[in-house]
Amino acid sequence: MSHFTLSQMAVTVPVSSDFSATRSVFKVSNLNVRDKSWAPVFTLDMKAKNYGSRRNHNVICMSVQQASVPKVNVSPLELENPTEPPLNLHKPKEPYTATIVSVERLVGPKAPGETCHIVINHDGNVPYWEGQSYGVIPPGENPKKPGSPHNVRLYSIASTRYGDFFDGKTASLCVRRAVYYDPETGKEDPSKNGVCSNFLCDSKPGDKIKITGPSGKIMLLPEDDPNATHIMIATGTGVAPYRGYLRRMFMESVPKFKFGGLAWLFLGVANSDSLLYDDEFTKYLNDYPNNFRYDRALSREEKNRNGGKMYVQDKIEEYSDEIFKLLDNGAHIYFCGLKGMMPGIQETLKRVAEERGESWEEKLSQLKKNKQWHVEVY
Repeated sequence: MSHFTLSQMAVTVPVSSDFSATRSVFKVSNLNVRDKSWAPVFTLDMKAKNYGSRRNHNVICMSVQQASVPKVNVSPLELENPTEPPLNLHKPKEPYTATIVSVERLVGPKAPGETCHIVINHDGNVPYWEGQSYGVIPPGENPKKPGSPHNVRLYSIASTRYGDFFDGKTASLCVRRAVYYDPETGKEDPSKNGVCSNFLCDSKPGDKIKITGPSGKIMLLPEDDPNATHIMIATGTGVAPYRGYLRRMFMESVPKFKFGGLAWLFLGVANSDSLLYDDEFTKYLNDYPNNFRYDRALSREEKNRNGGKMYVQDKIEEYSDEIFKLLDNGAHIYFCGLKGMMPGIQETLKRVAEERGESWEEKLSQLKKNKQWHVEVY
């Protein structure tokens, strides 16, 4: 993890009345710049970006780590009023033109590939709920349909409905840059690189972006029982919706949702440098040890019990008895990431079920019937 200078760690609080976090929330005087429980606080000069009513102030971008308890107040609370999630407010033929606020590299130098945290200003015109996705239409022409725009690419939203500034005007995406290497030469072939992911990761503050949606109901966070158990399983950027869930549970002061249950996150990545939002999750672990559990699977650094690489399904197997008991008691379980993660996970769960004398097919059917099973893979 990188070390940061005091200037990078400076905390700026806006004077506008609708941001209710107070200076006392931030323990600036006790801040240790080498303390890994604190991640960099990104300050953004909104005067340069002409960001709405805050354009004359610096606003703290709390995209990674900030206040411990008490939680941060959010607005507008009217975002809690709808009883149904917003769906497809902006369609591909009439996308909404939003603005890039910031692009930050999330991973360390030893991570294979690059993953970025991208904050987008939609000015409150494309509201969403946690667990939904935005569509992005990259600029340029679709090579398969000359004269037509590119197809829509879907990205899970990595923030709560209030966004990283807690004002309901931004959304965040967690995007891995898709790069193609020729298997014969071993060299990058830019012509085959992912069009949309490279556009997003190369974006600069102020750039325009066409978005559609929001879409999706499968990964919505059930909030009817604030004391429920939520088991979240992710590989790589599949952690995006869970970041939104966890900010809502542990960071934001939301009057209508006071979480008192258990959130258990399993995150599988290649190595320590590939961990996403790790400081944020570690902070929750320290602040809410009775309500949050966090298990990492580092395939290139750890071994499973058979001496092979440690994948997320191996971590699930380690805690399988506990997981099955939680599921029997009504826990929700979520899977998000590359579709290649599911066969290994399903095999593990089936084997564990059989060892317990249960039929996995029957158990899975019951979980789906009870709406405890949530899968979004790509």
